[in-house]
Amino acid sequence: MFLSRVEKHCFLLFVFVFQAIFILILYRGGPSSVFRGFLESPQVVDYSKPHDVYTNLSLFTRAPSEDTMPYCSAQSPVLVGPLTISFRVLPSERMIMKRNPFVQLGGHYRPPHCFARYKSAILVAYRNQEKHLRHLLYYIHPFLQRQQLTYTIYLIQQVGTGSFNRAKLLNVGVREAMKDEEWDCLVLHDIDLVPENDYNLYICDEYYPKHMASAMDKFQYTPPSRHNTRKTWKADGMNTLQFRLLSRTKHPLYTKITVDIGYVPPFS
Repeated sequence: MFLSRVEKHCFLLFVFVFQAIFILILYRGGPSSVFRGFLESPQVVDYSKPHDVYTNLSLFTRAPSEDTMPYCSAQSPVLVGPLTISFRVLPSERMIMKRNPFVQLGGHYRPPHCFARYKSAILVAYRNQEKHLRHLLYYIHPFLQRQQLTYTIYLIQQVGTGSFNRAKLLNVGVREAMKDEEWDCLVLHDIDLVPENDYNLYICDEYYPKHMASAMDKFQYTPPSRHNTRKTWKADGMNTLQFRLLSRTKHPLYTKITVDIGYVPPFS
């Protein structure tokens, strides 16, 4: 059978489209993922109606037995989007503990009703910022629970009179946290940043680092510039990390790691 020039072009176009669809199906993990993406419309978030961060957390009750406990749903059923944030009242540690009954000693939590799909360590650099700490703990614990994560909050405290070195403290936190668990995600967190939307999932991309706080109120919700990172990353961080571990204490809402980062071990 012979095809005309127009028919040949149509046939080639059909083959090209078919191959493109086939590659897309493989890339997206199967036909159900592809068709779901076409059918689902993007979610519209109404920022004029924020919710309390503790809304519906009481729905998470302890399962009768771990033997029958299912895996958590792919998307948490209690996510609401924008959250109401206020710093007018300083919450007490006792009040935060009361509102988070499933948080275990050391600031560790796992969902009581299902097996978490992700495990995240929250690393916070700290030095004498008690007010910021209490506000953060009040919001971050329920925020993470809403996402059905297994997590631990680590507070890395710097001692001494030297300049506050946030980056080095966070590197210490990475090293110490990895002694406890094979975490799926390490979240490097500022003490004075509180997440405003629970759809900002504290989980990691499979291949690349993710900037959780790409939009902040103090920068008018535009990404800050990144100075000399491309030039200095090989000489920074874990490759040159030196510190002295002074203590490691489990508090009701967090694990505190106290370090002297100015210490340099003598050469033998």
